[in-house]
Parts: sequence; structure tokens; C-alpha cells
Amino acid sequence: MRRQLKVAQVGVGGFGGRRRQLMRESGLFKLVAAYDWNQEALAGCQEQDGAEPVGSYDELLKVPGLEAMIVSTGGKFHAEQVIRAAERGLHVFVEKPLCSTPEEVRAMLKAQKKKGVVIGVGHNDHAHDAVSLTIRKLIKTGALGKIATFEKTTAHNGGFHIKPGDWRGDPKKNPGGMLFQCGCHALHELMFYFGPVKKVFSMMRYDVHTTKTADVAICSLEFESGLIGTLNAYHVTPYRHSLNLFGTKANLYREELFFDEGTKMWMQVTHLDGKKEPKEPVAIEGKSDVCGNLRSFYTAVTRGGTPYPSIIDGARAVMAVFAAEESAKKGVAVAIKRL
Repeated sequence: MRRQLKVAQVGVGGFGGRRRQLMRESGLFKLVAAYDWNQEALAGCQEQDGAEPVGSYDELLKVPGLEAMIVSTGGKFHAEQVIRAAERGLHVFVEKPLCSTPEEVRAMLKAQKKKGVVIGVGHNDHAHDAVSLTIRKLIKTGALGKIATFEKTTAHNGGFHIKPGDWRGDPKKNPGGMLFQCGCHALHELMFYFGPVKKVFSMMRYDVHTTKTADVAICSLEFESGLIGTLNAYHVTPYRHSLNLFGTKANLYREELFFDEGTKMWMQVTHLDGKKEPKEPVAIEGKSDVCGNLRSFYTAVTRGGTPYPSIIDGARAVMAVFAAEESAKKGVAVAIKRL
């Protein structure tokens, strides 16, 4: 059995609780200390993981013997918490979205480079996800022909749950609304298939709900490969997460069912003889490793190398979001600088 990495965690309730569950499942981490403003969540963490509760993030950083920090707070807090941990020489695993501004991206990359620590990001590990690998195989083998374009939609009603004072309602800390919250996941996935995004043109609506962040974001993306397609993100509608790929030989349609209810895919083959083009189910090959990003982080810390997803992967996703927000405000396409 491999040795466990000694870690602390800030933010142990909400999705932090899910991250703790995945760390337990992986068997690779020993959660020795934790901090959360929510005392009930902190007590639950102590009971479930044996983590020693502390009274502040300052105290958490000073816990002796730590090797890494798990940051499971809101995106508003990520940059400061990650940088402070890195400055103490701690490796960091941080949830997505990576951070809220281009300035924070640059500061995080600077801290990581200066201290030489590993920073992993809590995006999905598409390299160990059965659905993503099935899709990429269909793309790479030419089963879909040449990809002409794509349509990606990510939507749910979370915007209605944003309360006054919530950082998710602050456009400076939640740029693009749903595009920041879940669209960054979509961008990360699209880049797994197609490489870096080169340019974004976006339109946004801010008047559907009462928050000051974008209620609707419709983005045209241009990739460095020349591929173009659309990414749509809404947080004031019912749940939907879908991806449609349009190829010269076939279309591929993927529909994610509600949260953990699974995924369905269909292929529609091109017929040039006037025949019908029915949709046929596509079998998803292999199994997913929901702990893949944590395992990759652990391996990078203990053996060297770069984790997947890395801080660069997380940065590329949010930089596309920032470019989309700028595009919507200026009414022009915005180029994305390479990192």
C-alpha cells in the first residue's frame, strides 16, 4: 500500500464534503487538519476523517508536517488561499474555477513557478473518464469524419438560489455567471478534444434574474486548430448539459442526465443517397475513475511530473471565460493569450 500524503483542507462542507469522500475512496490522503467557518461541517469532518479542527486559515497553514493543502472554498477565495499555501512550500489541490480575474491567474502562476510546488485543479480528469475517452476515440479514428463544428450547452437553475451578499452574485468574482461556474468545465472538456481556444466572441444577458452576473452567455469559440463552435451557459433555466458534434461522416449527440444519473450518446451517420439518417445509441467504453484528478495530483507530488488537470489547464479555462466577458462588454471578438 502506498503511503498517504499528509494534507489539510479549507472548506469541508458542501462540495468540500464530496472532495473528502473522494480522498477517502482513493486511500492516498491523510486529512490531518481542517478549517471551515461552518462549525457543523467542521465537526462532521472531524468525525468522518479524524481531522483536527482549527480556528482559522492562518492556523491551518501552520499545522506541522503538512505536505499539501486541499482548497475547497468558493472561487472568490482560491487565489489568496492557494498563493499563501504555495508560499509555505505546500503543494495544492484547488477546486474549479481556478480564480476570478486575469491578475489572479498571473499571481498564482508566479507563486507556483517561484516555489516549484505542484498545483492540481478539480476539473474532471478526462484522461480517465469513459465518456470523454469514447468521444475522443471517435474523433481521432475519423468515425465522425472531419469535425465541422460543435454545440455545447450547460444550464441549471442555480442562479435563482443566489442570495444578496453571495459572492456568486458579484460580477467581479463570478464573471459570466454560469459561464464561470460550469462553463469553465465545458471549456476544459472541449480543450481535451480540440486543444487551446484562440478567440472568443460572446453576447450576454443580465436582465433575466435579479443578480448582477450574466444570466445567459452565448459564446462563439475559435480554436487554434481552426475549429469553430458555440458554447451556451445559463443559470436561470432547468438542468441541461449536452454536447453535439457535427462531422462530415456522422454527428455525435451526448446528453448528461440529471447529476449522477449517467450519460447517453447517439450517432447519426451521413447518407448521401437520400435515405433517412436515424440516431443509433453509442456504447460507452471502459470505466471512469472519479478519483483520477486526485490520483494524478498524488503521483505528481510523490514521483514528480505535472498533474492532470494542472494549473495551466485550469488557467486556460478561466482565461476563456474572462475573454468572453470582455467580448460581451465591448462587442468584439477577443483573442486569448497563450500561457
